[in-house]
Amino acid sequence: MPWGEFKDTAAERRLFQRRVLVALVIMLGMIGILVARLYYLQILNHENFTTLSENNRVQVQPIAPPRGLIYDRNDVLLAENRPVFSVTVVPERVPDMDRTLAQLRQILDISDEDLERFHKRLGEYRRPYSPVPLSYDLNEKQIARMAVHRYELPGVEVEAELVRYYPYSEITSHALGYVGRINQEELRRLDPIDYAGTNYVGKSGVERFYEEALHGRVGYQHVETNARGRTLRVLEKENPVPGDDLRLHLDIRLQQKAYDLLSGRRGAIVAIEPKTGGILALASVPGFDANLFVTGISVDAYKALSESPDKPLFNRALRGQYPPGSTIKPMMAVAGLDSDNTTRDRTVWDPGYYQIDGKGRRYRDWKWGGHGWVDLDKAIAESCDTYFYDLGERMGVDTMSKYLDRFGFGKVTALDVSGAQPGLLPTREWKRGVKNQPWYPGDSVNMSIGQGYMLATPLQLATATAVLANHGKWQAPRMLKEAIGAESTEHVLPEDTHPDLVLKRDANWGYVADAMHSVVQGSHGTARRSGQGAPYDFAGKTGTAQVFSLAENERYDADEIRERLRDHALFIAFAPLEDPKIAVAVIVENGGGGSSTAAPLARQLIDAWLLDMNAGEPEKPVVADKKPAGETSDG
Repeated sequence: MPWGEFKDTAAERRLFQRRVLVALVIMLGMIGILVARLYYLQILNHENFTTLSENNRVQVQPIAPPRGLIYDRNDVLLAENRPVFSVTVVPERVPDMDRTLAQLRQILDISDEDLERFHKRLGEYRRPYSPVPLSYDLNEKQIARMAVHRYELPGVEVEAELVRYYPYSEITSHALGYVGRINQEELRRLDPIDYAGTNYVGKSGVERFYEEALHGRVGYQHVETNARGRTLRVLEKENPVPGDDLRLHLDIRLQQKAYDLLSGRRGAIVAIEPKTGGILALASVPGFDANLFVTGISVDAYKALSESPDKPLFNRALRGQYPPGSTIKPMMAVAGLDSDNTTRDRTVWDPGYYQIDGKGRRYRDWKWGGHGWVDLDKAIAESCDTYFYDLGERMGVDTMSKYLDRFGFGKVTALDVSGAQPGLLPTREWKRGVKNQPWYPGDSVNMSIGQGYMLATPLQLATATAVLANHGKWQAPRMLKEAIGAESTEHVLPEDTHPDLVLKRDANWGYVADAMHSVVQGSHGTARRSGQGAPYDFAGKTGTAQVFSLAENERYDADEIRERLRDHALFIAFAPLEDPKIAVAVIVENGGGGSSTAAPLARQLIDAWLLDMNAGEPEKPVVADKKPAGETSDG
């Protein structure tokens, strides 16, 4: 059969044409879809995608404001900012975190602790695209290594930032406090706009209380970046506003003196300027290096501090609550005179003990055998417990609590200290609520000499002493003297609303002050040796706080008692007697008698302030006597 009979050319042509047509329709449809998509992208959503493109190329970065500086009253810098280079990682820009960290550990000496802290921060809440610090305080060699390998590490940057530094870190650690990395809880509490780009916040002390003033206002910059997120150039910039600088009442010379006097002991010294309420010194010993906490303290270092039996992290000046002992007697004298429960001429027989209604338990006087007939002046000068036992029972808890409240006990009266404790000013309502017991006359007897339930902090004792020095005029304790850069310091410093203590007879202030003068410069005063040779008149009162109770007829013997169970030594003073310029409270834990241990320290501190520092002369180092001898004891 001929080949031509099987070939249908016309049919093949029609099939080809149909296939071409279908292909053409498909191609035109695809072109139409492409054109429509291009129209959608280029015309309809032009502005939207242009903005997204710009956001990939141009970023808005926050600029942390420089933290305000802190100076003492003589413009000595106490807290400054130092530049530190650190390695930070932006997780959103890192393609492989494990590989990146492995590379960084080869380049830098990154400890396991730093790595563990980094992973912990990765798991915490944070703002998107915010850098997470990995390693701090790079040296020049490490910075050079990072520069060489920078192109291999997307999302990793070496950043320079200003970090807090305390030149007098240990002696100001409890007075100034410190800053530290913002934690998860603080991040949620703080304003995310104000703290954009800020890594540190005040944790305690002045740094915490004045956080708002010290922080400043954040700035911003618009930067052009490449595909790896590296900054190419700055397009626009709004500079941050630095935080306010603060000038404190604190005098670093006096602070150093107080710290040195307590060296080798555990205790606290607080000094206040009576006329202004300015805190001249606030020393709690032992202290700690506040710089360790700024960028993050190591586990071992923190464990050593927290587990130390001397408790260096504990702020004894603000948070130490101790029985005030006999230092409370001048305040009790003021209360007794003003409430007409005693007079200047009234005398009490002291056989060495006191009995309520002349029977029952004997409340011992510190002096075995007693003081004989005692009036109020002698009771203060020689610290006669029996006189005040009698006075306390006559006044009762309601009168004592009323007057002691006016001296600032039982509450926080300082304007700008962070973390201060209120102590404990007992009342009959307090005992009923806490102990579910009535108030007994014996409770009043114990309270009259600063024992029993009553507790006070060294700051409260210094405050009450300043009220005595001011004859009742109240000046709440304060750290801040002036905010430099603020429109008004009054806008930064809280208002002092505590009322003055006005007596029925103003002359009673002078009478009590003269009795306190007899304590240190009278012939029979309990701290007369500490007042010998002073070229100025001053007033003081010794005190001893029991760490444990003695049986009724048991005598205290410090030589037979373990050191940490011995009595606390206390002393309060103000000087000069006329026109006082300093009020001091000293406590030495387990120091024994206030006259033998605490009073000499206060005398040296007052000497330094009145004779050296206010005269404009540089302070000469004075070594405190470790075991002053020849002192009399007190209650």
